[in-house]
Amino acid sequence: MFGIELPGALFDKTTALGQAVELLIYTAIAAVVTLIVLLIYNRFVKKHLRDKNNIQIRFTQNIIRTLIIAVAVIWVLVSSTATTDIGKVLFQGTAIIGAVAGLAAQPVLGDLFSGLAITFNKPFEIGDRIELDDGTRGIVMDITPRHVVLRQIDTIDVIIPNSKINASKIVNMSHNTRIRSVHMRFNVAYGTDMEKAMKVVRDAVISSEYSEPEWKNKDYGPVYFISYADSSLVLATTVYYKPASATEMVISDINMRVNDAFAKEGIEIPFNYVNVVMKDSKDN
Repeated sequence: MFGIELPGALFDKTTALGQAVELLIYTAIAAVVTLIVLLIYNRFVKKHLRDKNNIQIRFTQNIIRTLIIAVAVIWVLVSSTATTDIGKVLFQGTAIIGAVAGLAAQPVLGDLFSGLAITFNKPFEIGDRIELDDGTRGIVMDITPRHVVLRQIDTIDVIIPNSKINASKIVNMSHNTRIRSVHMRFNVAYGTDMEKAMKVVRDAVISSEYSEPEWKNKDYGPVYFISYADSSLVLATTVYYKPASATEMVISDINMRVNDAFAKEGIEIPFNYVNVVMKDSKDN
């Protein structure tokens, strides 16, 4: 890319118009070459890196892409007559300019080094569901030199700087495991056939599309009669599901299946009610 000489007959580099045309040509060349390099690099990654969801690999990929684009931009600045002075400043600037640039780049560098710390310590992986100390939670979709992308319910993405993630307390629901679980309880009325109710709950859990398939052939989803409540009998079970699934979706799906099954089997779900007793007074 470096050292390309364009024919002088195409334009006069001493005029503003000529310099603008030259800049456009160099920019077009850099864009085409950068696109080709990125396509080759992405094909290489797709073919040779199987574990593309490894957080270190994902971070390195984004760093390399950023460097490729940065090299192209610097080449344009150095090669074009219109931007030669800017390019020289980048490499031969004074200490003051360097200090100003350093101060301006502090947040960027802070996020970059925080990203390196995250990929080295690996508190989470791509696909893990995490929660920060401020209550923000979601599934880790990507990590770049500047930020981490968390996907919440309804495909809402939250973009959080690496420096904030690195300084936060992280609750990882998927740490060093490929399966997650949620404990669920169901109340039924007194007098209910408990064996029947327990079977209905278990069948609903097993039939859910979110249930972990490998566990379904074993003693999956055992249901327990755990306590007597004021107006109900309490059943409980543990649902196992894949880390990438949102807990809210799993709970909603199981609750819908159990509610429909209870209604079909005539199993009552108790609810609180109040009896109001009216007394007649002698004055009335």
